[in-house]
Amino acid sequence: MLDSPLTRTTGSDGGEIAVTLEHVTVTYGRQENAKQVAVRDVNLELPRNQVTALLGPSGCGKTTILRSINRMHDHTTGRVSGVIRVGDLDIYARDTQPELVRTRVGMVFQRPNLFPTLSIFDNVVAGLRLNHVKKRAFLLEAAEAALRQAALWDSVKDRLGLPAVRLSGGQQQRLCIARALAVEPEVLLLDEPCSALDPMASAHIEELIVQLSSHLTIALVTHNLFQATRISDRTAVFLLGDENVGKLVETGPTTEIFASPKDPRTEAYVSGHIG
Repeated sequence: MLDSPLTRTTGSDGGEIAVTLEHVTVTYGRQENAKQVAVRDVNLELPRNQVTALLGPSGCGKTTILRSINRMHDHTTGRVSGVIRVGDLDIYARDTQPELVRTRVGMVFQRPNLFPTLSIFDNVVAGLRLNHVKKRAFLLEAAEAALRQAALWDSVKDRLGLPAVRLSGGQQQRLCIARALAVEPEVLLLDEPCSALDPMASAHIEELIVQLSSHLTIALVTHNLFQATRISDRTAVFLLGDENVGKLVETGPTTEIFASPKDPRTEAYVSGHIG
C-alpha cells in the first residue's frame, strides 16, 4: 500500500491528536468588499482513532470545516485562514501539495459520488491510479483490502467488472468509503453519509464507522443527534452567531455534551429548543 508519514502530536489531555485546527476562518467570494464569512475562528482537535461528530443547524459551517481539512476549497472561491495540521503537516503551507493531503485525508460525501461509467473495481482504485499506481496485482490487492474494510467484499467479489451504479444505495456509499480507504488515509471525513439511506443501510454504515475508528481518525457531519450519541466519541457543536456566521460553541466527550453541556446554547440545541 502507499506509505504515508505518521506523525503524532499530543492534545491538552495527553491523548494523541490527528488533526489540529487553530483560528480557522473560511470566507467565500472573489471581491474583497463582497466576501462572506462562512465560519470564524475555529479551534478544534480531532483525537486519533476516535469519531468526532460535528453537529449544528444547516449553514453553521460544519461541512465548510470538513472540506477545509481536505483542501476542497482549493477548487472554489473559498479562502481558508488560520492553521490546519494533519499530524505535524501544515496542510496550507506553501510547499504542501494538495495531492499529499488527500492521500492522508479521505472524504466521503452526502450522496454516493461514483464514477458512473466505471466498474466496481475501477471505482475503488481510482485514487490509486491518480497517484500513478499501475501494477495490476497491487491494485487487485488494494481493492480487496479496501472492500473488506468497507464490509462489501463478499457482496461484490464475483462482479467487480460490473458497473458500480448497479449497486444499491447503501452499497454505493460503502463503495465510496472503500475508494477513500484504498489509499490508506490516516483521517476519514464523512459528510452526512447516511442522509440519503434507509434505516437498515444507515445501520450498516454506522457499524462500519465504529469498526473503522479502531485504526482511523473520523470526523462525521450529521444532523442526526441520535446517530451522534450512538457512534461518536466526541462532539463539536456549531451554531450561527452574529451576522449569520458559523461558530464552534463547544466541544467535548459526546456523553458530556448531551448530558451536561457547559454552554447554554449547546444545551438548547441538543435538547431540541433551537435548530
